[in-house]
Amino acid sequence: MTTRRQCSDSGERLRSLGGTSSACSPFTPSDRIPLSHGDLIECPPVAALTTVGGDGYPQTSVVWCDFDGEHVRINTMRGFAKERNMRRDPRVTLLCYDPRRPLRYLEVRGTVDEMTEKGAAEHLDALASKYAGRRIRYFGDAIPVGFAKTETPILCLVRPAHVIAVDGTGDSGGQ
Repeated sequence: MTTRRQCSDSGERLRSLGGTSSACSPFTPSDRIPLSHGDLIECPPVAALTTVGGDGYPQTSVVWCDFDGEHVRINTMRGFAKERNMRRDPRVTLLCYDPRRPLRYLEVRGTVDEMTEKGAAEHLDALASKYAGRRIRYFGDAIPVGFAKTETPILCLVRPAHVIAVDGTGDSGGQ
């Protein structure tokens, strides 16, 4: 059975990330990330960002992301479709899941509060290091260093407005 969860305001681990505990009411969305799904917002195995294209159709891209306690942080490059789309229409949806547990996922709908080059390269290196499990540089280790001459990282801060955490695995602990 699939359950949708909106959570109360407790739980130490995710509270430090802006999240909530797993004492939840079914089928009620929240604007908070529940503790039970914190692993799915902090460098999830799969994250797909959907933006609204200029033609009104959705445009979806696989992204890396993390959470600073207030914003989901996503990196893109200047001129990419998702960057142009978010500047024109800041409404986005992020779907995060672990393919080993496809019945458990997190959907975050929100609004892009800020898009900036300031700190974007450092954030991209931090994301690359988190995903690699060791300290690396995005340009040079994750992708060829030559791209650093043609690509400009943009840090996008997304404020969650509507969060749905689903766990159809029957594991109420979420992990």
